[in-house]
Amino acid sequence: MKPNTDSSQNLLLRALCGSLLLIAFGAACSGEPQTAGSPISKAMPEAVVIDRDHSISHEIKTLRPNSEVTDQILFGDLHVHSTFSGDAFVLSLPMMGGEGAHPPADACDFARFCSGLDFFSLNDHAESSTPRLWSETVDSITQCNAVAGQTDSPDLVAFLGWEWTQVGTTPENHFGHKNVVLRDFTPGKIPARPIAAPREEFRVALLPTLARWLLPLMNFGQRQRYFDYSTYASEVQSVPLCPQGIPSPDLPLNCHEVASTPRDLFAKLDDWNVEALVIPHGSTWGLMTPPGFDIAKELQNQQHDPDRQVLFEVYSGHGTAELHRNSRAAIPSPTSDRWTCPAPTEDFLPCCWRAGEIVAERCEEPESAQCQAEIDLAQERFVKAGVAGHQTIPGAKLEDWQDCDQCRSCDLPAYSHRSGGSAQAALAATGPRQSDGSQSRFRFGLIGSSDTHDARSGNGFKEFGRIQNTEAPYVAEFMSRNMRDDRDPVAASEPVAIEALPLAARRYTERGASFLSTGGLVAVHAPDRKRASIWNALAQRQVYGTSGDRILLWFDLLNGGDGQSHPMGSDVVHSGDAPQFSVTAVGALEQQPGCPDHVLQTLGPARLTSLCLGECHHPGDRRHRITRIEIVRIRAALGPEESVGDLVEDPWKVLTCPDQAEGCRVEFSDPGFEDQRRETIYYVRAIQEPTLAINAGGLRCEFDSTGRCQELEPCYGDSRTPKQDDCLAPYEERAWSSPIFLRPQSPLSPSGDR
Repeated sequence: MKPNTDSSQNLLLRALCGSLLLIAFGAACSGEPQTAGSPISKAMPEAVVIDRDHSISHEIKTLRPNSEVTDQILFGDLHVHSTFSGDAFVLSLPMMGGEGAHPPADACDFARFCSGLDFFSLNDHAESSTPRLWSETVDSITQCNAVAGQTDSPDLVAFLGWEWTQVGTTPENHFGHKNVVLRDFTPGKIPARPIAAPREEFRVALLPTLARWLLPLMNFGQRQRYFDYSTYASEVQSVPLCPQGIPSPDLPLNCHEVASTPRDLFAKLDDWNVEALVIPHGSTWGLMTPPGFDIAKELQNQQHDPDRQVLFEVYSGHGTAELHRNSRAAIPSPTSDRWTCPAPTEDFLPCCWRAGEIVAERCEEPESAQCQAEIDLAQERFVKAGVAGHQTIPGAKLEDWQDCDQCRSCDLPAYSHRSGGSAQAALAATGPRQSDGSQSRFRFGLIGSSDTHDARSGNGFKEFGRIQNTEAPYVAEFMSRNMRDDRDPVAASEPVAIEALPLAARRYTERGASFLSTGGLVAVHAPDRKRASIWNALAQRQVYGTSGDRILLWFDLLNGGDGQSHPMGSDVVHSGDAPQFSVTAVGALEQQPGCPDHVLQTLGPARLTSLCLGECHHPGDRRHRITRIEIVRIRAALGPEESVGDLVEDPWKVLTCPDQAEGCRVEFSDPGFEDQRRETIYYVRAIQEPTLAINAGGLRCEFDSTGRCQELEPCYGDSRTPKQDDCLAPYEERAWSSPIFLRPQSPLSPSGDR
């Protein structure tokens, strides 16, 4: 941090602004501090909420008439950013095609009126927060909840939280992003500040000082937004780091608190004695996850908290983080402690391998020893550079990389999908045996959320507005121009030290723009709409995730060893008869264009356009068809040495649905469970009929006879793809149940002995 330097730079900015513009016809050159705003002080009409609940109750009575469980299904979003996050603020600037500020109050209003959610949480990046911004966030969440009034059936429940946004440069020092969601939101029951990861690049301005001087001059009519950004950046940098070695509650209020690892984060939450969920997300997103990352390492050294880490974000606006594949972007060297480049497979072309091929294509004598040496060196340098590997090949264009590092057999995968961080890898993983004989495991429920950066919580209700409803502005014209490689395309690579690169140069966002989608949802099975009921459902894994559509889903074990049925999320010791399961799924209601009349009457035309973009959650009477149910079976590893790839069976079974938009109910059993003698995990996917979705085609490759992507049509975030082009392609919207974890009474030993 350089608070004094930046303060002087800010003074210079003001002086320069005044002298060059002669106060520009009296216009002010000083920035204004960000505020949270105030949500609209009006709840959804009670009749609307009742109708919403009754439509689900009707499906329960129709498809599950003998069920004793009458829980409601409520939909939410537990991953929402406002422009209190530094990256979101930059996205809102004119140079990015941004719309201006979207403060915390917008998240409340959008959830209530535009997307019609039942609950959400606000998760701005702790790394770019300040004590004042945190206080404003708490006030905003308090106001949002107050709008619902003192009722046992609130129209909207708002949770307080933040994002711990850790990023490492190697698989060994990378842990990834985690959303912290708090049960309470009132002072005295919450931490005094959000707890950040050590991200210095988030603590400094994402825009260089020179850019902050020049941009107001270049965009004079929109200068105020840049001045406001300078004020925001200075405020963030002026907060000193908290002293080390002091318990969290005893720290001064005006300091920036850092937890370097998940273990440190859990310890600080223990200091506050608060009820909190910690939700991993983005763990397969190759834009920032180093090749070779494996989430299983968190099962060692107390880097996992089984009481707080009970949920996993399987889907967001960055695609799915579900699937495990054996293909890797980098593998450990058998002869050293370094990472090395694997050969391509039918499903996966490693970018490090492609780097060598690009060099070979440039060689005058590709078969020569000199060229082969350059190929080997290019692969080595690419792997060593991690997520900045693209910088090692001079003059390489987007098309040169073909579809490298992309999972070809995955539906809507994250950009440069890292299988080691997937939900399936996590569910199969087992930690080393401890002195007391125990072994640590992840028992995650699966959820979806948005990861929106413009406060549009639950933005996946309709497939429209690619630029506004995804993070495509990250690669707007301004940024893409600065990322294009103008070096000569020589037949050689260049070494790159990722630690020396600025954040924007590390990430190949131009390619990533084709993998940005609208967000998903988390659904809870809860007895009512109360805050405590929603929280308990989340904590008990009585949840499922969707890709954005409000699919209804139930998944039950019918014959638990105790003679009872058990819902998704359950952890059961099972013996006796083969476990029998039932799945019930109902497609989402088809959306009507526009917004309901009550939303227009509340918001008015201008607010409806600026906040909702003229579209709202507006269900009709007809439901989409569920075409099939896919069952995934995963056998838990006996220890860290067992290969996850041998344990994931996906799909284990596929059951077709004769669904005519009336829902689907199927049953299955596993006669082989007892023979496995190990913990077995089952979860299901409910697959809906194909509809069009933003960026569902990815890079839109045309493959040649050898299986190579020779022609591609990326969906750019800048003017190369028109803003009105939503890059739509067919996609089967889906819902992922939380798993049911079955443990045998007489499991195998870690060595596999019976």
